[in-house]
Amino acid sequence: MERRHLRAVDDDAPRVSRHEPDAASAQRLDDLLISAGRGSAQAFEGVYTAMATPVYRLALRVVRDPGMAEDIAQETLVEAWRKAPEFDPARGGAKTWVLTIAHRRAVDRVRREQRQRQQMESEAAVAERESMPAEQDTVVEVDFRRWQSERVRGALSHLTDIQREAIELAYYGGHTQTEVAARLGVPLGTTKTRIRDGMKRLRDALEEG
Repeated sequence: MERRHLRAVDDDAPRVSRHEPDAASAQRLDDLLISAGRGSAQAFEGVYTAMATPVYRLALRVVRDPGMAEDIAQETLVEAWRKAPEFDPARGGAKTWVLTIAHRRAVDRVRREQRQRQQMESEAAVAERESMPAEQDTVVEVDFRRWQSERVRGALSHLTDIQREAIELAYYGGHTQTEVAARLGVPLGTTKTRIRDGMKRLRDALEEG
């Protein structure tokens, strides 16, 4: 991973040695971060050198993408440099403090990627539905016709038997009024009256429904 080199401004800043015991190394890292918080770029160079690899590895475990992990590592160390004055060794060591920043950034990146992916999937689903308007319109039209048919059949129950029989033959059976009269064995005028009166009652029933 490429490391950023900072110009030294404090030659007296403590340094971290890989050969020192862990406790001493941790203490020196704390001292470096404190010095960095006071404005020492050389001190932060020591923090950067000590923490670049651990930060990258933590980010990689979370995001599982080397390129993304590198970005998070850089962002973490820049944030650590900017917030160094806020570091309080009484509340925890420098290593934990920096790694906490890295973990938070990595988790935020994963959540952001998930939200973006979900949004893209949602937009794709909407686009797919909108690309098939004819099919959707057909479904709506079929449902509407079914609903209307059910309303009419329900309204037919308000008619007398002779009115309902005449209307069903004319409108559902597709017969002419003359054919309906012949099938029912009644005069054409009577058939017309039954159909006319039945349709009036049918309209009234539909309006009330």
